[in-house]
Amino acid sequence: MADWITNLPNAARAYLEGHRLDEVECIISDLPGIARGKAVPASKFQRQDYFHLPDSIFYQTITGGWGEAAGDDGFIERDMILKPDMSTATAAPWTGDWTLQVIHDAFDRAGEPVPFSPRNVLKRVCKLYQERGWSPVVAPEMEFFLVARNIDPAHDIKPMMGRSGRPAAARQAYSMTAVDEFGPVIDDIYDFAEAQGFEIDGITQEGGAGQLEINLLHGDPVKLADEVFYFKRLIREAALRHDCFATFMAKPIADEPGSAMHIHHSVLDTETGQNVFSTPDGGETDLFRHFIAGLQNHMPAALAVFAPYVNSYRRYVKDHAAPINLNWGRDNRTTGIRIPLSSPAARRVENRLAGMDCNPYLGIAASLACGYLGMVGREEPQPEFKGDAYDGDGDIPRVLGSALNLFDEADAIHDVLGPDFARVYSIVKRAEYEEFLQVISPWEREHLLLNV
Repeated sequence: MADWITNLPNAARAYLEGHRLDEVECIISDLPGIARGKAVPASKFQRQDYFHLPDSIFYQTITGGWGEAAGDDGFIERDMILKPDMSTATAAPWTGDWTLQVIHDAFDRAGEPVPFSPRNVLKRVCKLYQERGWSPVVAPEMEFFLVARNIDPAHDIKPMMGRSGRPAAARQAYSMTAVDEFGPVIDDIYDFAEAQGFEIDGITQEGGAGQLEINLLHGDPVKLADEVFYFKRLIREAALRHDCFATFMAKPIADEPGSAMHIHHSVLDTETGQNVFSTPDGGETDLFRHFIAGLQNHMPAALAVFAPYVNSYRRYVKDHAAPINLNWGRDNRTTGIRIPLSSPAARRVENRLAGMDCNPYLGIAASLACGYLGMVGREEPQPEFKGDAYDGDGDIPRVLGSALNLFDEADAIHDVLGPDFARVYSIVKRAEYEEFLQVISPWEREHLLLNV
């Protein structure tokens, strides 16, 4: 056991110093981004090289139903072989004993990566970049709400009570006083992140009541997706300690801003380490333009991945710095594609369409896929947009059904993400959408019951 502990990542070793490891949570992300897996005694984990879960975890909908995605052989729930990636071993500091989490990768019985496992999808996209001599770099921004405990789904979601005893106030973007209202929760977020070895680049108050944003340092896409996957659980656990909920719904409260997972991208030359978006003298390269064009041309077809639920599309409204278009602009938060202020070495492209409700592996994979298609196809972007991009009507799908139709027709996106993934994803999302359409909303009962 001692030799095994010695080979853990530094943060995990530091967390266990002076303590006996009790349990290991063997986890993997399903399509929605929920952690699935098994908890095993540490002594058993030490003896095993892999464990099994049925492939049906990737056919499960967010409501616990099933999409008919098993293929021609039928729903026989084949066991996958799940192998640990020990570089992801990290603490679970909210547990009552000394527990580690380890992310696993899914393989079939022939040793091939399961194509609809979200982490494998992202690895597939990164490999395509690497084959071109490119190393993609991303930096995600995570927006979320801290809200009062909501036990009855029939009740509206309310902001949480802050330290002052008053509900969290809206429209206090970047207010340090507003951040201080959530001090105890934020303290636990920092403590949990430190125990897990994660570095937070900053926490700010966003425009919504109880809405916060956490920025992560840029880095390898798989590593950053792992961190977002871990952070969602970490933040939820910190909130529960203080009698509130953390929610990553795209639009949890009416008339408040939505929550995004803005994704910043740059691409390095693998040999030189130089940013391929910048010339040696600091100018903008053709690849920079092509990447922007790829986002403009292919994000409509990928929107069903960035915005995977019916609620996701409630976020796409004018104002509140929410995207409703595919325009690109420099330091312009009304455009769906933003070029932040930066030095030439840090030149990057920000995708503002992805919602915080998307699976981080799939959201980052789809965003990189769009940019990749633009780069390899030498696509040219529309002219830079200057001014208020909200003046237009928007040029993205506004409902999940329309987005899924575009996704199903997008052979180029399927080729990058993987055709079998695209098949399974579409079936599962359509099953969710059809289930939603069976629900009659309070608005319909209020306005249609006696009036039509």
